[in-house]
Amino acid sequence: MRTLASPDRAAPADLWRVPLRCRWSATQVLQALDAEPLPFALVGSWAGGGAIVGADPLRVATDTEDPFAMLDQLPQVQAAAPGSRPANSAARAGALPAGAVGGGWFGWLGYRLAARVEEIPLAADRPVALPEFHLAYYDNVLRRDPQGRWWFEALATDARHHALSERLDHLRRLLQRDPPSLPARPPLPTALWLTAADAARHLDAVSDCRRRIAAGEIFQANICLRLAGGFDGSPTALLSTALAQVTPPYAAAFSTPRGGIASLSPELFLQRRGRHIVTAPIKGTIARDRDPAIAAAALERLSGSAKDAAEHVMIVDLMRNDLGRVCEYGSVAAPRRPTAEAHPGLWHLVSHVQGRLRPGVGDADVLRATFPPGSVTGAPKVQSLRVIAALEGTGREAYTGAIGFASPVAGLELSVAIRTLELGDGHVWLGAGGGIVAESDPRRELEEALAKARPIAAAVGSAVRVQAPARPAPGPPPARSAA
Repeated sequence: MRTLASPDRAAPADLWRVPLRCRWSATQVLQALDAEPLPFALVGSWAGGGAIVGADPLRVATDTEDPFAMLDQLPQVQAAAPGSRPANSAARAGALPAGAVGGGWFGWLGYRLAARVEEIPLAADRPVALPEFHLAYYDNVLRRDPQGRWWFEALATDARHHALSERLDHLRRLLQRDPPSLPARPPLPTALWLTAADAARHLDAVSDCRRRIAAGEIFQANICLRLAGGFDGSPTALLSTALAQVTPPYAAAFSTPRGGIASLSPELFLQRRGRHIVTAPIKGTIARDRDPAIAAAALERLSGSAKDAAEHVMIVDLMRNDLGRVCEYGSVAAPRRPTAEAHPGLWHLVSHVQGRLRPGVGDADVLRATFPPGSVTGAPKVQSLRVIAALEGTGREAYTGAIGFASPVAGLELSVAIRTLELGDGHVWLGAGGGIVAESDPRRELEEALAKARPIAAAVGSAVRVQAPARPAPGPPPARSAA
């Protein structure tokens, strides 16, 4: 892996887009690149659908750099004719093809970056610490479009033309071999456990959060727990196993020497194309049975739930406010009613909030205005971050941050890092939680968190195991006026 300076925003780059003769799945391509430095994959709805797979980046951001500022450090891109490798400027004419990505910064922004945005405390207990963020700059990727065709795409500066030609030749040879197959016995995690002490702590945290809501300190906070187990494999192996079972819209895997993630997120945090920006917060969840009649009844209960409606409305308003800090006045809009979406084992309520960025606003400005995602924090946002630090038993790592890319061709696209398995030092853990409002019941909130975790554990060949709390759940707080 080379270590170079950040890409020069003023330097021109050609977009190379070369079709490949390849019928492999995204996980097969990822497995073929797994031995190269820092492999990654994004599979599902990213950049309009399909997959983005890469390895061997040019540049990795260091811990001391500003990760938000890095997202704006991208080259100026000029279009090339599809299927060509331009040798001179005359080949650079034409519009950028729809759905192309080319390259850019790929990785994750962990929840702990919240302390770089606001003056808030962070939970000190970190059983296995991951880097606060991981961002790497790839000037070439393998892109599968929504029709299933694979492309070699690159952001080719003059200095990199020869190296990228060699890279293309290497990948062509690699993809002409017989496709790799999943091992007959892929590595699987152990069971993911929630101890009795941690279960009791979560019940206490929900009750304490309700007392804070009754006292008028906050309106809502997202309180989470951590399930933990053991695993000696790689994030890319976990993702390959999972995608044989489920098809989440924002699947992702990143492997690094300091730990990694395998994400099966259903939630879009930010998508910017030009100056148009969208966020799609999820708030409101109920288990979805395989029996159609039972699933329909669950959906009806979710749609009519005052508690879930309260959660959802507050977070949509929060995200409208966050986008309003960087969007043109009057351009931010949200639907009157959320949409119910089906996801593995669950129904979710989703709203798409849209806006138009003010001139001169970059991706760094957008992240500083919106991070961490509102759906995994609460309202008011800053105070909810302080409540989370006080009530949760362990610090969040990548979980409830953001995962995705910033590209000079495809814009910015980040998922919310939920339904995300994190790996380090032979351990694997999975965060789960939910929005706590005045009507929340501690035991139901615990069960909702576990309901979110179970389909993810099952998808990777594991299971959720819970030790029952040694004492009864605390009762609801007394009714009090916020005044």
